[in-house]
Amino acid sequence: MTEERSGPMRGIRVVEVGVWVAGPSAGAILADWGADVVKIEAPTGDPYRWVYTGAPGEQALNAPFEFDNRGKRCVALRLDTPEGREVVGRLLAGADVFLTNMRPRALEGWGLDYASVAADHPRLIYASVTGYGTEGPDRDRASYDFGGFWSRSGIAAALTQPASPPPAQRGGMGDHVTGATIAGGIAAALFERERTGRGQRVSTSLLRTGLYVLGWDTSHALRTGRPLPIGLSRASARNPLFNCYLTADGHWFWLLGLEGDRHWPAFAVAIDRPEWIEDERYSTLALRAANAAELIAALDTIFVAEPLAVWAERFDNLDVWWAPVRTTAEVLDDPQVAASGALVEAEMADGRATVLATPVDFSVTPAGPGGPSPEVGQHTEAVLLELGYDWDEIISLKEASVIL
Repeated sequence: MTEERSGPMRGIRVVEVGVWVAGPSAGAILADWGADVVKIEAPTGDPYRWVYTGAPGEQALNAPFEFDNRGKRCVALRLDTPEGREVVGRLLAGADVFLTNMRPRALEGWGLDYASVAADHPRLIYASVTGYGTEGPDRDRASYDFGGFWSRSGIAAALTQPASPPPAQRGGMGDHVTGATIAGGIAAALFERERTGRGQRVSTSLLRTGLYVLGWDTSHALRTGRPLPIGLSRASARNPLFNCYLTADGHWFWLLGLEGDRHWPAFAVAIDRPEWIEDERYSTLALRAANAAELIAALDTIFVAEPLAVWAERFDNLDVWWAPVRTTAEVLDDPQVAASGALVEAEMADGRATVLATPVDFSVTPAGPGGPSPEVGQHTEAVLLELGYDWDEIISLKEASVIL
């Protein structure tokens, strides 16, 4: 057994069979929280390893893979062999959680479907991430988060401007939300097991998570039978105080006056238009909605006349709620990001580095990255020795190409 780390998941053993992001990102969260996560890969490696290198085996810094796999141990193993399945069986016998984002038909072929695993390991938490769910006609349909989360859930359409193509999603956005979701489900299932001694299956999908993320729209449509309008334009936003604007130095910012009537007086003073407080066109939320296009056009002219720093000072002095639109480079230089605990020091393969923390802190059981992401098969021999294999057996498995 690897040395126990700090964190609320210390002492928990997780066996991960997953590729790319949605499943492995959950494993990385659990590893940050102190779990011993053993990642099982094919001898050729998780294809996510090579996304920025061009071909399997090429060595290059792959920060996204590192982020979603740090602190784990790796066993390189062929699951399509009886000997490989025997190794997995021994691992699961001493594990608390089995985490996977493989398609159901693949798991069934390896004897790693829920029914088979639960029959042998009734206390195990079986955590499944899929594209579209474990049942239904598309249970085995391949998906990345661009498919199940972004496209099919309705998110992309909701954000598409009229006569424009759907906006692009950044890599891993839906995967990471889904990974955090299943990590929370795993924690809840472990808590239930403490009370009852029973394991269970915990599952989510990119589709289900996307529907939840778009919950304002989906719940409104379900309850009223009327979908909310999609593809809204900033030029006609019904509440001009909850909208984005451009400044003289090319920076965008968002006004956050969701409670329009509450924020309107201070806002009118901040932009040096106190007469607008009682203006018959703008004095109430309803009037501003009716005259939104006119008001937004006027605000565009006002805001583009001064740099962001000027507006920031005026807004802050009068408690006008707002936020700057930041690039990644600007975000990483933002002192509030550092103060929030989002950046931590960790040991990576090339030395100590500043990395992104997972987004939960614990006051009594502090957690954080436990080390670099593993190389393919880096811990195969050590883990097999822990399982009771001797060196002759390990050599035989290597010669049979069952392990790397």
